[in-house]
Amino acid sequence: MCQHKPPCPSADSPDREAACPLVSHPEQGWSLLCNGVLLFEDTGELLPDGQIVAPHRPITAAMVTA
Repeated sequence: MCQHKPPCPSADSPDREAACPLVSHPEQGWSLLCNGVLLFEDTGELLPDGQIVAPHRPITAAMVTA
């Protein structure tokens, strides 16, 4: 799908989130990347083949309890 030069990372690449957004709807919490990945603001993803990638936000020090 990507027409950029150099091409953006593919949907099966570990850095797929670095692809350029084609459509962005921040008010709805999602963006469609040029590699076909639907990226949600909670960092979850829906890949072009239908696979779901669970949200993977990093754990911050404020979220860690003693």
